[in-house]
Amino acid sequence: MKNLPKIYLAIDNCFASKRWTEPEEWMNVIKSVGLTYVEASADTECDPLYLGEDYMLKWRDKVLNATQKTGVTVKNLYSGHGTYATLGLAHTDSGVRKRFLEKWLKPMCDTAASIGAGFGFYCHAFPDFVLQDPSIYNDFKKNLYNNLADLASYASEVGCKYIGCEQMYSPHQIPWTIKGVLEFLIETNRRKPMYITVDCGHQSGQRRFLRPSHEQLMQYLMEKKNGLRSNGLWLGSLSAYKIFEDAINGQDITSIENEMDKYPYLFAEYDDGDTYQWLEKFACFSPIIHLQQTDGLKSAHLPFTSEYNKIGIIKADKVLAAIKKSFLQPDNNDLPPKVNEIVLTLEMFTGTADINRDVLNRIEQSVKYWREFIPENGLLMTEYGE
Repeated sequence: MKNLPKIYLAIDNCFASKRWTEPEEWMNVIKSVGLTYVEASADTECDPLYLGEDYMLKWRDKVLNATQKTGVTVKNLYSGHGTYATLGLAHTDSGVRKRFLEKWLKPMCDTAASIGAGFGFYCHAFPDFVLQDPSIYNDFKKNLYNNLADLASYASEVGCKYIGCEQMYSPHQIPWTIKGVLEFLIETNRRKPMYITVDCGHQSGQRRFLRPSHEQLMQYLMEKKNGLRSNGLWLGSLSAYKIFEDAINGQDITSIENEMDKYPYLFAEYDDGDTYQWLEKFACFSPIIHLQQTDGLKSAHLPFTSEYNKIGIIKADKVLAAIKKSFLQPDNNDLPPKVNEIVLTLEMFTGTADINRDVLNRIEQSVKYWREFIPENGLLMTEYGE
């Protein structure tokens, strides 16, 4: 069966942040838990803005030397919490956007290319005033796509293996819906092809942003008239909430619905909250897939231990089946080429007060679980499920 990828198992070294910080240190730790591939997080002393160009060159040399000693390979670089916490590439100031592109994203592409790795990231967000005006929102979105196209062109020029933007789960962090990712892939492909990262826990927020039905609005309005607060009510725009607050009878529901119609980008569909729908549609455009165990209600980046697997919805066999199904979709020239490898990457967060031994024990259990499906030298999808 042609066009099916090879699947590798890796881990994001975010767990090592402020613990095992030298490349040879975290590579030895990763090797000790049964892995030979790693995603290097910017938070684990790999951030060009914080560290500067000279140190990043030293870091590159340390990585290449440590790979020779340990046999552990950096498959990808990835952005971390530091940049995730900012407006980043969607900043309201054009000078900051340019600085972020030139001084953070492009240097990360340089570093990735220098060690033969790919690069994935999420480092932009729209402030609320942008969401409240469809015209401003579209301008910011267009500007973001243009900057991403610039980045994709640069990555190709310097030899970065591939780049991809992660999908999120709330309206101010696009792309966050299935429809939005499809638009993202088409729009970026029209400028310069780039990929996405599907995270198996990033489908936990979308159902908070479902558009209420006419019947639900009637119920909310009745509760309001009875002096009750409508917890969880999502109307999208401030203008729709204003109409709701001023509403005096059922006829006002039409006005609320008409107002919501102006802001389609603020609402999700029910399937946007389904991890396996995402994998079936987009795994073939996701060279990196982040693995975390989740109960489907929150993105807590839990490990794959027996304790959490009992309550978790992420099952290895279902993930692999969904990936294979994704690659059986017909090719579409509006979308980027399907990838030829996928790095399934454990992304498990640790607390500041976590005991190191416990951290490693959780990782070991998680690796053991996934090793039943992904051998050390990778899994050829042509051999899976036959």
